[in-house]
Amino acid sequence: MPKEKPKVNIGEVIKSYRADRGLSQGDIERRTGLLRCYLSRVENGHTVPSLETLAKIAEAMEISLADFFPGSDTPGDRETRKMLGELSEEEIRFLADIKKYSTTLSDDDKKLVLAMIRKMATITPPPSRVNGKPTNIGRRPEY
Repeated sequence: MPKEKPKVNIGEVIKSYRADRGLSQGDIERRTGLLRCYLSRVENGHTVPSLETLAKIAEAMEISLADFFPGSDTPGDRETRKMLGELSEEEIRFLADIKKYSTTLSDDDKKLVLAMIRKMATITPPPSRVNGKPTNIGRRPEY
């Protein structure tokens, strides 16, 4: 048994992740079957969810259960940090925008968006020319 109380306020962590993903308590209710009033009690620190319930909430927010606990560094976390380190700030902002809007997409819609991105990436527009010299007009903006 631990001698001191855990320092993680799981309700605050849940609320923060939920807000970051643009989800309401009602969205979590629909995805998990947990009542909105229960989620409110958890987020306000009046009750602590079981590990099984916490796993349902994590799945509804499309995050790992380990994300709720600070200091839990998985191999996947290290790989993600490595990949993010290789991206420019503009690329990270672009991916964050995609993430923000993709939370409400169905799996089929997510597959469709990826297919469209792959298709667009393979199409290279012809370079525009002014007085025989190439210009940047007509090129897709880089993110």
